[in-house]
Amino acid sequence: MNAAPLHLGAERVMLDPAGVLHWPAQKLLCVADLHLEKASAFARAGYFLPPYDTRETLARLALLIRCYGPKRLVFLGDSFHDAEGAARLSSTDRAALLKLLEGLEPIWVLGNHDPAPPCDLPGEAFAEWRQGPITFRHIPSPFSRQAPPEIAGHLHPKATAPTRAGGISRPCFVANPRRVVMPAFGAFTGGLCVTDPAIARLFPQGGRAFLLGEERLYSFPLAPRTLPVHMRSPEAS
Repeated sequence: MNAAPLHLGAERVMLDPAGVLHWPAQKLLCVADLHLEKASAFARAGYFLPPYDTRETLARLALLIRCYGPKRLVFLGDSFHDAEGAARLSSTDRAALLKLLEGLEPIWVLGNHDPAPPCDLPGEAFAEWRQGPITFRHIPSPFSRQAPPEIAGHLHPKATAPTRAGGISRPCFVANPRRVVMPAFGAFTGGLCVTDPAIARLFPQGGRAFLLGEERLYSFPLAPRTLPVHMRSPEAS
């Protein structure tokens, strides 16, 4: 796969078409919104779905870890679909996750779906975590010209690219030189269009969408937007 370089502040990170972010200088791999055990959560509510989302998500992540060989793995929140998700892992999937984490320093950033650290799994948990100049958090911070660079998840961005056969909608990164919003990595996750106000207000000065492809990213600019007064931060006014 061909990862795309991006300068975030003064740091160079790589956006991978599989939906992970690699920071080579820190030997760090970042992934957001796995929502492990989402199907089992639905099953508890009476909606029975194929129970393979966790297995597929972990298998994809294991391949990327072998590819990049990171020393630190940052989970950017909503790693599990709910607070009991880690406890519902099957013995097979728990073993696969523990094997995946062997030799790594896992960082669990807490999300709104998993507000407590996962039980009996290695690593440290943080409400947000900072490495050098970059802050890793689950929910993006409001727009500010003075804010330090950040990498966030939560919003599951997607975008639609025009083709001769019609528009193709795919998960995407949304980025500018101060912020990256990660796509959801989980096998069983939806998406929010980049034109939605929840995403647009984070990028009032514009940015770029990087659609996930099989072997590469497809990038296009996002135009600056004039937001309604009630949605603007003081710095944007």
